[in-house]
Amino acid sequence: MNVDRLFYLEELGEQSSLITLSEETAKHVIQVLRMKKGDALFFTDGKGRTAKSIIVDDHKKRPQVEIVSITASDAPPAQFAIAIALTKNAGRFEWFLEKATEIGIQQIIPLKTHRTEKQHFRFERMNNILVSAMLQSQQNYLPQLWEPVHLAELCENDWVKNEPHKYIAHCINSEKNTFTDRLYQDQKSGLILIGPEGDFTEEEIQMALEHHFQPVSLGEHRLRTETAGMVAATLMMIGRTK
Repeated sequence: MNVDRLFYLEELGEQSSLITLSEETAKHVIQVLRMKKGDALFFTDGKGRTAKSIIVDDHKKRPQVEIVSITASDAPPAQFAIAIALTKNAGRFEWFLEKATEIGIQQIIPLKTHRTEKQHFRFERMNNILVSAMLQSQQNYLPQLWEPVHLAELCENDWVKNEPHKYIAHCINSEKNTFTDRLYQDQKSGLILIGPEGDFTEEEIQMALEHHFQPVSLGEHRLRTETAGMVAATLMMIGRTK
């Protein structure tokens, strides 16, 4: 499939459905790609369904396509999530969102901690980054992006309470397991907490431990928040593919 011809559509409809493209998509399809009536393009709903469509009206601003077939993909065999502290530099957090999506993380939870810098979280912009990364990497499952949540609130979430594989990566010298891909070879789910610049506080670490998070190390070096997130994401997904 040509990645330039894969687009996101939250609601695909059914076969033979007619869809009028949004102004932004229309501009890219008709003016940038110069596609014409009869050309094929593809849509994914980010939930595993991919639709092949044919342009039936190549109007410059309001082109229409007809869905000619729909295929469904199996859900990812493992469900991995990363709860990562928001960074002072929003661009670094956006970089993490893009790369974690390309790698295949299924849930991304922006985390508020005691040392998190206050910032305005633009959910729509951040979610659009996930969509673009999903399309670029030719996936058809969009990661679930949470609204920012405080660590204490996350620990009390029912889903988190029931998740058997929970980890916290922190920098305080204490007994820890090394977080490696071997942890994930036989696991079908998992959640790891990644702290802010300056690390989690001792109180936050203790709270996580009381909620059955296992302390882990991501290596010998002190990593930036977004780098630590990428290391954890990579190890999770390597373990899944072995």
